[in-house]
Amino acid sequence: MTRTMTAMMAGAGAGLALLLAAAPAAADVKAGVDAWTAGDFTRAVVEWQGPAAQGDPDALFNLAQAYRLGRGVEIDNARARQLYEQAAKLGHVKAADNYGLMLFQEGEQDKAMPLIRAAAERGDPRAQYVLGLSHFNADYAPKDWTRAYALMTLANSAGLPQARDALAQMDKYIPAAQRAAAQSLARDLEAGAKANRSADVAASELGARPVPAAAAPAPVPVGKKVPVVTAAPGPKGLPPAPRPVAPAPAPVTVAAAPKVPTTVTPVPAAAAPRAQGKWRVQLGAFGVAGNADKLWSQIGGHAALAGTRKTLVPSGNLTRLLATGFASEADAARACAALKREGKACVVAGQD
Repeated sequence: MTRTMTAMMAGAGAGLALLLAAAPAAADVKAGVDAWTAGDFTRAVVEWQGPAAQGDPDALFNLAQAYRLGRGVEIDNARARQLYEQAAKLGHVKAADNYGLMLFQEGEQDKAMPLIRAAAERGDPRAQYVLGLSHFNADYAPKDWTRAYALMTLANSAGLPQARDALAQMDKYIPAAQRAAAQSLARDLEAGAKANRSADVAASELGARPVPAAAAPAPVPVGKKVPVVTAAPGPKGLPPAPRPVAPAPAPVTVAAAPKVPTTVTPVPAAAAPRAQGKWRVQLGAFGVAGNADKLWSQIGGHAALAGTRKTLVPSGNLTRLLATGFASEADAARACAALKREGKACVVAGQD
């Protein structure tokens, strides 16, 4: 059976993970997070390099995110993969999730699937999408259309655009009875995912995740948790939308058809022109001004920024990149929230 891989938009999943770290390293990790939040990505990378060299899993994960996004460093997927793997081996759950998806994207599906199953069981919508397609197409997982539909339903509920299109195609082939059974299974899977996530949090609070002895002799006391940047997108490739399994020679009740690839990055409908307001959203701050232009070329066409214009503002040794033209603070905040859902860093920066 032919297996085709196509590139897709950087997946979902922004947020902050609360993790224990060793005391001296923790200060550097948090300083890096603060710098990242302020848009000083180069400084963030500098802060994380020391703890990462000592084996701090949070710093390793954050550096992987920086290399994956190209913030503060040039994009280097090979380096990002190496750092995700190091952090995953130290028990960093989000690093393991991203590492598994990168393995799958890069053609190492058999090695990736155990990590993808674990991520799906924790509720990662990207992993649920991959595993759902695998069950539907009987690639890398047993054929199970009920489970496939349940997983895709959960990924769709989490807002993964590809899942919506995949469900529409699955509707053509999966019988109504199996789709109905999938709704009940989806509720069970979601309950299990919540329990697994709660277990992860409890393990973190108890210090169950290993911290290398080289980092420091004593862990941070419970309650003094250090935020970790998790705003970068996961792997940039996932399988295409489902293809139905070829029919057996004997008559079957489910119609089969050739695989129909879909556009994995849906083109948004044209946005209504924005009023030429003065509110701005900061997208980054760069030591090299050319990197600001590079970032705008990558995300300036995003639907959330429709009707805005690029603004470069010198700030000491940095050049700040802003999108200007939002009619109100609420309009700017909505746009920033939409960008963050796709792993893009931003902050509402006031009026021009």
